[in-house]
Amino acid sequence: MASNLTKFIHSLDPRTLPRVLQIQSGIYFQGSVYEMFGNECCLPTGELIKVTGFKINKIIASICESNEDSQCSARIELPLNFPGLCKIVADKTPYLSIEEITRKVSIGPTRLGHPCFYCNEDIKLANFTIKQGEQIMFNSMEEVNGTLTVNCGVVRDNQSHSFTLPLSQEGEFYECEDDHIYTLKEIVEWKIPKSRNRIVKFTNMLHTWDSSNPLPENFDGCLILAPIYEVQGVMKFRRDIVHILSDLDIEVIDVTDSYDISCFLHPLSMEDVFERTSKEFPMVAEVIEGPTGRQQPYNLLCPGKEIVIHKKYQAKRILASEIRSDSHKRHFLIPASYKGKFKRRPREFLTAYDLEIARSDKEQLHVVATKAFDSPHAELFSVSVGDQFLVQQRQTGEVIYQGRKKVIDVLACEQILSEAYKEVLLPMYMEGGFVEVIHDKRQYQLSELCKEFRLPFNVKVSVRDLSIEEDVLAAMPGLQLEEEITDSYLLISSAGDPADSWEIPVYRLNMSVQLLSKSVDETVSSPTRTIVEEISEEQYYMVRRFENQVLLPPPRPPKKPTTLESKPLLTLPERSVSDAPHAVKNLYVDTTKKVCSDQATAVSELQVSCQNDLVHWENEDYVTGTATLLDTSVIKGPRNNMLLEENHSYEYADENVIENIRKKFQESTVHNKMYPLKKKREETSKME
Repeated sequence: MASNLTKFIHSLDPRTLPRVLQIQSGIYFQGSVYEMFGNECCLPTGELIKVTGFKINKIIASICESNEDSQCSARIELPLNFPGLCKIVADKTPYLSIEEITRKVSIGPTRLGHPCFYCNEDIKLANFTIKQGEQIMFNSMEEVNGTLTVNCGVVRDNQSHSFTLPLSQEGEFYECEDDHIYTLKEIVEWKIPKSRNRIVKFTNMLHTWDSSNPLPENFDGCLILAPIYEVQGVMKFRRDIVHILSDLDIEVIDVTDSYDISCFLHPLSMEDVFERTSKEFPMVAEVIEGPTGRQQPYNLLCPGKEIVIHKKYQAKRILASEIRSDSHKRHFLIPASYKGKFKRRPREFLTAYDLEIARSDKEQLHVVATKAFDSPHAELFSVSVGDQFLVQQRQTGEVIYQGRKKVIDVLACEQILSEAYKEVLLPMYMEGGFVEVIHDKRQYQLSELCKEFRLPFNVKVSVRDLSIEEDVLAAMPGLQLEEEITDSYLLISSAGDPADSWEIPVYRLNMSVQLLSKSVDETVSSPTRTIVEEISEEQYYMVRRFENQVLLPPPRPPKKPTTLESKPLLTLPERSVSDAPHAVKNLYVDTTKKVCSDQATAVSELQVSCQNDLVHWENEDYVTGTATLLDTSVIKGPRNNMLLEENHSYEYADENVIENIRKKFQESTVHNKMYPLKKKREETSKME
C-alpha cells in the first residue's frame, strides 16, 4: 500500500534497514529533476531507491501560547543547535505493547536512552509483580533463547529491582513525567518517538532574545516538535549516495520483499568497515562519498578513488586544547609520532586543593600567590598577594575552633622569604589564586612529557614538526595537554601505492566506500603516516565522555567553614596589560562535565564567563621593575641557584582578574546549587 514519504520514514524502524522503495506518484513526474545538497537527482515514477539510513535534519515547531491543549498559532523552523533548555511534556497517548515501545522509542546505554513508563494495571511475572502506576525504567534490550526482551527496573523502598519483559507483553503503557532538562539536540536524538510528535516547554533560554530568534519575545508556552528527516539512499543506476528530505511530496511503496537488493550499490561507512573481522583485511574499496578537507590524506579520498584498507586497530592520542581567554577554543588529537618539541608553560591554581593534586615527587612545585587569603585561625598562614611558596605535602593539623581543638586537613608549604624559608600551613579549603613559576627551559618530545609529568599540563610548541607541511600546533599561543585517549583507526593507502599508508579515524570521518572483489598482496609498508587531527567542540566532549565513563571524578576539595566571617582581601593596584596570552581553567572541574545534561550547559556557560576575564602575560620588565619578588637573596641550601637565575622569565596573573573569576565562580555555584548552603550549615552544626 502506497504512503507519502513523510509517513513512511516516521514509521520506519532503523533495525529493518536497508529498504527498497518504489516511487508511485507525486509532484515529481517521469523525468523530473530536483537538486538536493548540491546533487541533481531524477525521481521518475517507478524509480527504485534503496534507503540505507536517515537522520533528523531540522525541526518544524508549532507554537502553543499557553499549554499543550491550546490551539497552535504558528509553525516555525528550528535548527538542531537552537540554544535553550526545555522539559518534556509526557505523551498522553498510551502504547499498547512493549513491542510498540521498543519500535518507537529510543532505548540505549546512557541516561538519555532510559525512558520510563507506567501501566494502568498490575503486570504479574514469574516471581515479581509490577504494581499499577509503578514507574518502570527501560534500560536495554537483549536476546534470550532466541526471544527479544527488555531489561527493566523499578525502585521500591529505595531498593532497585531488575527484571525482563517480553516484547509480547500487552497493556496500556503511559509515558511518565520527566523532570530532567534537555537541549533541543538531545530531545531530537533521543526523545522524539517514531510516528509521534513531541511537546516541550522551554525553561531557560541560554541567549538573550533578539530579532533573529524565531520564537516570540518572552515566550512561555509549549512547542509541538515534528522532525524532518534527511533520507540517505542509493539508486539503481547511480554510483553515489543521494540525500532527500522526508517532507518531499511523493508517494512510495515498500518493495523490499519482492526485489533483489544485491543489485544496488552497497555503501559502507567507516564504522561498518571497522566491524568486519580482522581476517577480512586487507580489502580493496572504492570511495563513494569522500570526506571534506584539504589536509592529507582527506584530499586524496575523492569519489571514485580506489584504496586499500590494510587493517583495523586501536591507537593512542593526546587530547589537547588551545589556551585562550574566550570560549572559541580549538581542540586537537595529537599522535605519539608527532616530532615537534614543547616548552612548559605556567599553570593556574584556584585552590590549595589544586596545588596538592598538581604536586609531584620529581619536581617541587613553586607558585606565586595572586590573591590574598586571611586565615581565620592563628595556627594557619594568611596569604598576601605576591607571596611565594614551595609546596610540600598534605597533612593534618590542629586548630582552635570555638575554644576546642579540631583536626583539619592542611597543605604544608615553605614560604620563600628574602633570606630564608618559613614553614607554613595552608587550609585545604583555601580559595586563593596561584601561578606556577617555571624554572625548566628544557625542550621536550611529546612522549617525554607524558612519561615525566602528570596530565593536564600546559605547553607551547617551541620547534614545529618539520615532517608535515603545515603544523597547526605551532601557531597556538599555548596548549593544555589534557589526557591520553585510545581511539579506533583504519590503516589505508592508495591502491596504486600500497606502501604509503595513513591512519584515518573511524568515528569522526564522514566517508562511504564500496568493497571491490579484488585481491591485494600483503606489503611491507613504510612507517605509518599520521596527522594532528582538529576536532569540533561536540567531538571533544564526546571523546572525553567515552574515555572517562568508567572513571570516578576526583573528590571535591574540603569546604571552608561557613560561620567564619570573611575579612577584606588585599589587592594590588591596577596595572596596564600590554600582552595577553591566555590562562587555563583547572581541568579537575572540566573532567566532571557531561554533555548530555543541563549541568553541562551551565558549567560551560560558567567556563566561558570566567575565561573572558582571565588574562596573564609574559613580560620580564614588569616582573623585575614592578613586582620585585625575585630580586632578593635566599641563603638556605642549594635552592639559591633555582631562585637567582637571571635569565628566567616568570609569569604572573593579575590578582584583580583572578578575584573577578572567583566571584563569578561562587555566584554561579550558588545559582546552580552545586555546593548547597544547607550542607555547609549542617557540617558546621556537627563541628559545634
